Amino acid sequence: MEPRLLHIFRNTPLGRETFLQSLYFCKTLNVGLTVYIPKSRKFLMYFEYDAVEVELDPSYLADPESMEPHVHQLLEGHDFSCSLLYSDEFTATNLPDVPTDFQFMCSPRVMADQSSKIALGKIGSKVRGILKTAHFPLLIPSQVFKPWTSVMVMFGGSKNAVKSLELGMRISRNSRLPLDVFTQADGKGREYYEDIMEHNGLSCGEAPVRNWHFFDQGEFVSNLYAVPHDALVIMGAYGHGLIRDVVFGSKMELVQSTMPNNLLIAGPNFQVQPWCNPALEI
Repeated sequence: MEPRLLHIFRNTPLGRETFLQSLYFCKTLNVGLTVYIPKSRKFLMYFEYDAVEVELDPSYLADPESMEPHVHQLLEGHDFSCSLLYSDEFTATNLPDVPTDFQFMCSPRVMADQSSKIALGKIGSKVRGILKTAHFPLLIPSQVFKPWTSVMVMFGGSKNAVKSLELGMRISRNSRLPLDVFTQADGKGREYYEDIMEHNGLSCGEAPVRNWHFFDQGEFVSNLYAVPHDALVIMGAYGHGLIRDVVFGSKMELVQSTMPNNLLIAGPNFQVQPWCNPALEI
């Protein structure tokens, strides 16, 4: 099955920038694009272990008659087509169901707040709810469309970091863009992290690492300056068993609150699917 990205169309100038980022992501990785055209502010997404109710801010429904024409207008000149999704299935709560059989989803940092309240350091509760539950990673774009010319994986040695590195290797190979790794050592030697990679079969021969930014000194926030401004940053987030939210690790919070880059975040239930396996041939 062709890997696909789910994009929820927002009929505003900010939504246009987010759509262009999704389009660039899909073209770069040869991934299909499915665009959901919302007709109501709320919908449900059913995952394997939980259901997430998403509430959009009113701007998503602005000028509904121009939504589809705007999508086609943004596609002009790109030699790329997408599938439009209008959910016709409803739950007992009379909310439309949006399918979840995707490999990626694009979401701004917040979905249920007014555009004027969007801040770099804020990830809304609805987005965190999806991230907590989803088996796919979330593409969280910068506010203004910006192409990325390299892939940067934040690698701290955790289980989710291993999955993020595997994902980053695959994305680097598929996009044919260089792969970099960032590690804040926290008192551990480089051999410790190399052993983790080797134990998990992450041979750099499959997707050679251009630069490993390994810091055993300095403050984490200061060291983040080494991350290229035009890199797609990939990292893992993890939950602490909370029912209604995801608590990111301290470094995850610092990255998402200080870095303007496009982010690809793998939540605690992210599953490395065949498309993301670095051992596969393109």
